[in-house]
Amino acid sequence: MVASKKVNLLEIVQKIVDSDPKMRFGAIIDPKGNIREAIMKAGKTNLKSQKQEEHFCKQVAQRRAMRKEFDRSLGKVRYVHVEREKVSQMVVYSKRNIIYFTMEPEIPINDKIRLITRIKKLTANI
Repeated sequence: MVASKKVNLLEIVQKIVDSDPKMRFGAIIDPKGNIREAIMKAGKTNLKSQKQEEHFCKQVAQRRAMRKEFDRSLGKVRYVHVEREKVSQMVVYSKRNIIYFTMEPEIPINDKIRLITRIKKLTANI
């Protein structure tokens, strides 16, 4: 009998949030948009209410489904990046989950790419 190692999603989200001082929030979302695990970095205030956060995560999952329509012609999505006045929002897709995280705005793009690469490696098997 092969024992499978249970993945600690809270630990993964904590590593995401701790990966950079400018990180604000990290979440792992299932394909239906339900938040499986989420952490707001200590000392940061959430810019959305819990209800807004849940609604946003449902929309992130819907967008993933819509983007899949174009995978054959355009290739798979590597990441999604939205730069807003108050926050940068990033989305990375793993095999079975969606990783959503936010950070302070106007971080140099090279730093963001470094973080995306690190987070993709960290979440590759979830």
